[in-house]
Amino acid sequence: MMTDDIYRIDKARARASFGRAAETYDAAAILQKQVREEMLNRLDLVKINPQFILDAGCGTGLASHALQKRYAKSQVVSLDFAHQMLQKTRKTRSRLGLAHQIKSLFSNKKQNLLCADIEALPLADSSVGFVWSNLAIQWCNDLDAALQEFHRVLQPEGLLMFSTFGPDTLRELRTASDAASASSHTSVSRFIDMHDIGDALVRAGFSAPVLDVERFTLTYDDVKSVMRDLKSIGAHNATDGRARGLLGRSYFARLEAEYEQFRQHDGKLPATFEVVYAHAWRAKDNPKFEDGISPITFKPRQK
Repeated sequence: MMTDDIYRIDKARARASFGRAAETYDAAAILQKQVREEMLNRLDLVKINPQFILDAGCGTGLASHALQKRYAKSQVVSLDFAHQMLQKTRKTRSRLGLAHQIKSLFSNKKQNLLCADIEALPLADSSVGFVWSNLAIQWCNDLDAALQEFHRVLQPEGLLMFSTFGPDTLRELRTASDAASASSHTSVSRFIDMHDIGDALVRAGFSAPVLDVERFTLTYDDVKSVMRDLKSIGAHNATDGRARGLLGRSYFARLEAEYEQFRQHDGKLPATFEVVYAHAWRAKDNPKFEDGISPITFKPRQK
């Protein structure tokens, strides 16, 4: 369990930030879309037929609707801790086209919206066949608690699939921010390493988890554009250890100057995102592995 201030999230601040970003989220969430599509593609290799699916940290609901389309006989529960995101999820169906709306009306599949925290799921034990979470668990304070909750609500032989940010995420911004700030606390959130996530999955009781990492680089004309995109998706630093108070124009000028060291030959500024993908199963009848060890598979890092 990580309790250091650089990892601990101020939940009220994070909830408010994502709530404010609900209307601008989809237009700016380029990376979230790419990761969502990659996760959906990976489902082609998995044979499951869940009665209930939990989209944990659903955001504006695009994954919920994609999962409902893929698993037409399932009930999808869309969960988020920001009420405004759930309101946006409710509206998403109306943007998906007339044919989809008509099919939804005759399928008897109502929208199941739940405003709650991933670390304390208001769901019954063994009630869900598939837990999906795209770029959400990095906003949890206690990774062990979140994964234990996923394990608790999953049925035996149920599948957990999620993505989250790794420690190289926004490394350019973190380096520039640390150099520009007089505070001993970084103004950029920290994220947990893939190997620590694998260990936490085993501690939570999951069977043979598989993890791999992919890096994405988004490019921008200037630092203001980087910050604007982060604001649009609600990804402010909400850690308890963040620098307090207004940083002001002088700080931003220093930040811009420090970020210049990363400008590429094409004139663009990069923003790196390290994405960790993971999937694991809740074992049937909780079988014990030899010597109490559950194997973890780490796939090679993708270039």
